[in-house]
Amino acid sequence: MKNNAKAQEIIKNISKTLIGKQEEAQLAVVTLLAGGHLLIEDVPGVGKTTLANLLAKSVGCGFTRIQFTPDTLPGDVTGASVYDMRKGEFRYVEGAIMNNIVLVDEINRTSPKTQAALLEAMQEGQVSVDGVTYKLKEPFMLIATQNPIEFVGTYNLPEAQLDRFMMKLSLGYPALDDEKLMAQNFIKGDSFQHTNAVINAETLTEMREEVKTVIVNDDIAEYVINLVSLTRNNPLLSLGASPRATLALISAARSYAYVSGREYVIPDDVQAVLPHVLRHRLFLTVEAKVNRTTPEKIIESVKNAARVPI
Repeated sequence: MKNNAKAQEIIKNISKTLIGKQEEAQLAVVTLLAGGHLLIEDVPGVGKTTLANLLAKSVGCGFTRIQFTPDTLPGDVTGASVYDMRKGEFRYVEGAIMNNIVLVDEINRTSPKTQAALLEAMQEGQVSVDGVTYKLKEPFMLIATQNPIEFVGTYNLPEAQLDRFMMKLSLGYPALDDEKLMAQNFIKGDSFQHTNAVINAETLTEMREEVKTVIVNDDIAEYVINLVSLTRNNPLLSLGASPRATLALISAARSYAYVSGREYVIPDDVQAVLPHVLRHRLFLTVEAKVNRTTPEKIIESVKNAARVPI
């Protein structure tokens, strides 16, 4: 675990600019090191894009931002085959997805066809264009943002795509003291543009491999499986968490333990990431929505119902 101290350096680097959001910064780093993808959903102006930019700058990898709009095409994302008249053949022109960290801003503002162009990249680390497969750059992470309160001109993400995001975060408004400090930094001219890289792509790859060596004993694995299975039998849910959620929860807990400086997973690690891994994978029944039940309340009940290993 020679590099796990660097995880805290990345978190501190992000927190210098994103004031008062250390927990969210930690969870973003946990997702990055676990090899997952991140969905950030919140109202405008709270720092969704800033968090993604700071994470990319702190890691020092290649970074691309895609601004999704109704006229964004799948080829803008995956790339396209273009005919080269001089050579008399088609050649592949890379799309925006061909980078290490890719920010998809306002992911729900583009058509389902363009959203679907991300599915293969998120699950298999590749894209297919005109029958030819192209591997994505390694390491790879996709960060997407969306606004939960605007409905005109938006398209809800399908369940299959939501399930491919390891975590879903909300930043929320800052505390008053944090907002004052943010204003002072703005007046002084501080911004994320001045953020320096803490690690490079090679170190990130090493850290991801180290996360995979974090020990998950049988009791912890059974605990995770029980938590996920309880969502499938809940009468307030029309759709519970998938087996992919089980694997995502194990990976996220491993990464959380790694960032915390441990070589093994404890129940606290699972509980720390549980709401963020499951909330976007649970779909309420009509009755539950009428009664104002939330996924967070169901996750809390699931956590209370599962036996915690000692």
